[in-house]
Amino acid sequence: MQRFAQAKWMGDGKTGHGTLTSQSQVLNAQPYSFQTRFVSEDGLAGTNPEELLAAAHAGCFSMALSFMLAAKGHVAEQLDTTVNVNMSQVSGHFVVESIVLTLKLRYLTLA
Repeated sequence: MQRFAQAKWMGDGKTGHGTLTSQSQVLNAQPYSFQTRFVSEDGLAGTNPEELLAAAHAGCFSMALSFMLAAKGHVAEQLDTTVNVNMSQVSGHFVVESIVLTLKLRYLTLA
């Protein structure tokens, strides 16, 4: 299986801007910038790579867990996975310090 996404960037890091496009077109020239990545803490100004990493991790984890539950005779009625990507600046560079998953689930046991 292969999947792809494309990032286009114009300008310098602080005042430039770019777009993100995914193979499925769920993201289709979605704008992102320094502002959307580092300044807009509420996330309402646009997307950013960390938010997309969190979404991908939450989706992958939830689907994988549903397979594991099914293998043990359970069906996921609902899995709510929240992923927080925590970054900080270390020696002038941003690093991912932690990725924290929080799970709420309801499942059915098959007889």
